[in-house]
Amino acid sequence: MEILLSKRLIKTHGTNNPSRIASETNLVVLYEDLGKNTWGYYSCINRIPCIHINCRLDGFSATFALAHELGHHFLHPGVNTPFLRKSTLFSIEKIEREANRFALYLLIGEAQPEINETKCNFLKRCGIPEEFHVFY
Repeated sequence: MEILLSKRLIKTHGTNNPSRIASETNLVVLYEDLGKNTWGYYSCINRIPCIHINCRLDGFSATFALAHELGHHFLHPGVNTPFLRKSTLFSIEKIEREANRFALYLLIGEAQPEINETKCNFLKRCGIPEEFHVFY
């Protein structure tokens, strides 16, 4: 389900950039100080969806957090999800696993593994750091 949704969004928006997808779907994205452990969270109050991303994050972590929260928006509409914390990034909760997989597939985009390419090399080629490979 996560892979199909990510591919549909990429096709619809012509990009796998989570910031652009959020903007084009009129999602409010707020960058705010969420402390040392919280990466982000998704909320929907009075039917207004909002993604909160920790402004302390940079690089791939910030991009992944936004893609993860987009996953909650599209996979779990209207649900206020638990905070994505660095210490619980690898949560076994179903909705967290789904959002993690969605984020990874979105960020991989339309890339495909080459013949005989290992999973690790493929994901590295896509710019995915090793600690996130478990979601593929």
